[in-house]
Amino acid sequence: MSDIHDYLAEFDDIPGTRVFTAARARQGYHLNQFAMGLMKADNRERFRADEKAYLDDWKLSDQAKSAVLARDYNALLDLGGNIYFLSKIFSTDGISFAEAVSTMTDMDFPTYREMMNQGGRSPEGQRSIKEKR
Repeated sequence: MSDIHDYLAEFDDIPGTRVFTAARARQGYHLNQFAMGLMKADNRERFRADEKAYLDDWKLSDQAKSAVLARDYNALLDLGGNIYFLSKIFSTDGISFAEAVSTMTDMDFPTYREMMNQGGRSPEGQRSIKEKR
């Protein structure tokens, strides 16, 4: 390995996976702080009362605000969101972790749940984006 940047760049070659690196942590700092703020009941109440107004109180990009409002968890991960911090959003919405994660796949929740109960996704399939293998 020539340097740490080459090593970290290899994570971007894993299909369907976003590895939470230090760079993603820096990128998503304000997004993750917003999500962790939902641990407080009064913040959850304010968020549910007027999501857009509540988001405007945070130093978030318009892209992040739009992704939160759309509950586009894949976009939030791309913006540096940490799945464990983002789970505070699904909790606020009253949905389970598994149900929220199913929205990040091409499956509905019952199909996703069944797949996971059967042992999860097969390790067979595309393993590298750039090598198309």
